[in-house]
Amino acid sequence: MADVIELLQQLGFSEYEARAYVTLLQAHPLTGYELAKRSGIPRPNIYPVLQRLEERGAVIRVETPEGTRYAPTPPGEFLKRLDRRFEETLAAARRALEALGPAPEPEPVWNLSGYATLLDHARAILDRATRTIWVALWPPEASALAMPLARAEARGVRITTLCLAACASVCEGCRGELHRYRIAPASAARWLILVSDAEEVVAGEIWGETEARGLRTRQRMLVDLMQDYIRHSIALAATVHELGDEVRQFRPPARQLLTMVRRRLARKSAS
Repeated sequence: MADVIELLQQLGFSEYEARAYVTLLQAHPLTGYELAKRSGIPRPNIYPVLQRLEERGAVIRVETPEGTRYAPTPPGEFLKRLDRRFEETLAAARRALEALGPAPEPEPVWNLSGYATLLDHARAILDRATRTIWVALWPPEASALAMPLARAEARGVRITTLCLAACASVCEGCRGELHRYRIAPASAARWLILVSDAEEVVAGEIWGETEARGLRTRQRMLVDLMQDYIRHSIALAATVHELGDEVRQFRPPARQLLTMVRRRLARKSAS
């Protein structure tokens, strides 16, 4: 009997449910009181146990002149019903899990080396753009990318340009909504950041005319970080420019940050 009870528990029965069903198989029909006495289940627990067994289809309620009694559903019938329910649940679980689909593969990050390689990848994502381009760059890269930027603008792509050199006059390479702020940290390297359709980014550091290192990726976090860098840099620089000397009215932590930005904006553009 102990082995049968253990097997029924593996099928989802509680210990009391298993004991009640096995007891009814050995003697039936029984009242709740008789079943509690024969099975050793405490009397306060017997009717909740019988209710759960009825819901499972394992027990049948029998109304007699002497009152309600209980009989077991024949094992073959009950196990066939249990097997059918299990198969239905398994099939539903399989459909639900398959509907989730495979987890997306992580987007690769391509490492770029060399100035020509960096520009080639920049041109490639510019030519693929259909909606928006966010770009932060210096005059040499604006000139080198003038043609793909012009083609994108002709296709109706919305371009936002941050000129990191803060040129005094507009060069032929800058397109779209132009902002000229020397906002990048002081460095021997020039920066190039291009975000196409908020889906793909090419970014790199450039030294001179031939040396460059960068990356290209569609990885969501890096795309968002690069686009937000351009957007927030423009917003911060414009805010500081409008505030002028009023930055002194801010509390020390904010005043220090805004003053640092003012100093960057005050640097003269590179010759």
